[in-house]
Amino acid sequence: MDKTKTVFVSVQEKPARKVIIKRGQVATDYFAYCGEVGCDVWGLLVSMCGAGQEPVSMWLPENLRMGASEYVQGVEVPADYAGTVPEGLDVIALPAATYLRFQGEPFAEEDYCTAIQEIWEAIASYDPKNMGYAWDGANPRIQLEPRGERGYIELVAVKR
Repeated sequence: MDKTKTVFVSVQEKPARKVIIKRGQVATDYFAYCGEVGCDVWGLLVSMCGAGQEPVSMWLPENLRMGASEYVQGVEVPADYAGTVPEGLDVIALPAATYLRFQGEPFAEEDYCTAIQEIWEAIASYDPKNMGYAWDGANPRIQLEPRGERGYIELVAVKR
């Protein structure tokens, strides 16, 4: 019998904020995105992060795509951010939103694809009604960098 994997689900409130993003053309996932824009975008985003921040990847809802890719990478900044935006990046405003945070167990770095798949399966089979919510497709789905020491993490927007 296979070992049961634990997925932790918690509620996370996100304030209104902006996200500085690099758009692709038609990418719907990480590998297609890297094929379109290159894999060095992440380094630029890391350099833009302040203490305690990390870049994010997002699947944007249709209303935020502006004719570009669903999958993007970016950095969340305060709603009143008025700083510089590197050439080739866009800024989008996001409203305050509630998310369900799905976090898997720590994993060996070479097993990141399996760790991601386990969380995707958990999300697909999860019913947010159990916590008094419904899925909120008007806000982006957020992916944090798959890092083995903390487990894979995705945030999916919900509403009451």
